[in-house]
Amino acid sequence: MITPDDNALLRRAVALAAKARESGNPPFGSLLAGPDGTVLAEAHNTTLTDRDITAHPELKLARWAASELEPATAAGTTMYTSCQPCGMCEAVIQRAGLRRVVFALSNEQLSAIRPGSGQPPVPQDGPALFEEVRAVVEGYHR
Repeated sequence: MITPDDNALLRRAVALAAKARESGNPPFGSLLAGPDGTVLAEAHNTTLTDRDITAHPELKLARWAASELEPATAAGTTMYTSCQPCGMCEAVIQRAGLRRVVFALSNEQLSAIRPGSGQPPVPQDGPALFEEVRAVVEGYHR
């Protein structure tokens, strides 16, 4: 359930998205808040100015949390973001152990208001070599 306090922090994420757009980047912004709502870190998209296709604000904040926060502290945080995290960011958020994500615009809503990326889908083939890769992966969980 989204609260009035959540909405206030979401508004800050939207302001960060506007900052990204003003600087020539895609309009996405995020912040990470502690359990009491204190903002711990903020980021906006810099994929174009940094020439880094992974410079999404959600990914930056999840990486920051994983390297700068104790796991118990990260587990109490909430990420507020202007748009629902993409698959890449969602995976990193999960690995960083963040507690919750609150977003303003869903991926479905975003797709409805902006044109596609212009990139064709990348074909994927697999799975293959199950037993060989299983021997390497089985038993590894962190």
